[in-house]
Amino acid sequence: MSHRPPDHPPIPSPRVGVLLVNLGTPDAAEAGAVRRYLAEFLSDRRVVEIPRVAWLPILHGMILRTRPAKSAHAYRQVWSEAGSPLAAITAAQARALRDAFGPDVIVDHAMRYGNPAIGDRLADLKARGCERILVAPLYPQYCAATTATANDAAYAALATMRWQPALRTLPPYHDDPAYIAALAASIEREVAALPFVPDAIMASFHGMPQRTLTLGDPYHCHCRKTARLLSDALGRELVVCFQSRFGRAKWLEPATDATLAELPARGIHKLAIVAPGFSADCVETLEELAIRGRETFLAAGGEEFACLPCLNASDEGVAMLRTILSRELEGWTSRT
Repeated sequence: MSHRPPDHPPIPSPRVGVLLVNLGTPDAAEAGAVRRYLAEFLSDRRVVEIPRVAWLPILHGMILRTRPAKSAHAYRQVWSEAGSPLAAITAAQARALRDAFGPDVIVDHAMRYGNPAIGDRLADLKARGCERILVAPLYPQYCAATTATANDAAYAALATMRWQPALRTLPPYHDDPAYIAALAASIEREVAALPFVPDAIMASFHGMPQRTLTLGDPYHCHCRKTARLLSDALGRELVVCFQSRFGRAKWLEPATDATLAELPARGIHKLAIVAPGFSADCVETLEELAIRGRETFLAAGGEEFACLPCLNASDEGVAMLRTILSRELEGWTSRT
């Protein structure tokens, strides 16, 4: 048995890390913090694929001068004592999984934009002995502007390390039976608790420019497959839409806001809306759908409206994450 020399630096016991990753959020619901967040987010070449010489003057000359105040107002509508809902819920998901994979697995979380940063959390996991790390972008449907850029940030962090951990990344899980079953169970429970019976259920996914589909991004197909499988599981058709249009380019259709304004004229007066592409509630679900979406639907003649919660850190959501993460950890740790 070999012995370390007395001046040898301490070496932590070998461990495995799991890093849950979500999009990100400003540090505060005020214009300055939102401006810093948007500057990082909208400077990502994966998010905005316009040539830099054309985009950067627009970003710094117009968008970052006008949009932060409007976005800060939206964040204030949903901010809580725990801060940003997305940050608080992602942290809760990590806490719920803390002991899910055994004593030698550390579960942490990070944001692609803002704090806690991916690079910082990977460095911390490595310092704590994680020789193998599973990076888990919590995007069920793959998109270059979400999944790929989260992985890019992880790879960039490893590029600065002399002693790198082994790295795995979580594949998209848009059609995973565990994900579909968790969504269906959550929706059925939430709908049963409503004081009305919905005429329809809308599934609203985050939109992307139409150009991404043309370039070969699978996101649109993944969303449509999720909706089809979820419809089968629920035994009813879903109204499928895409939200959060930005800029003048053509985006995936039909648009959520336009569809909400049209549904009452089509005989749908009681609506429940769910956002299957979001792993945690955030400004896009809590403000864009639950507040502005409600206003749009009721102003058009709707009578009842409910925005159902995302899986978040619910029992169904945590069990689903445990299932899919355990699968990806096989060979690195015993499955529990």
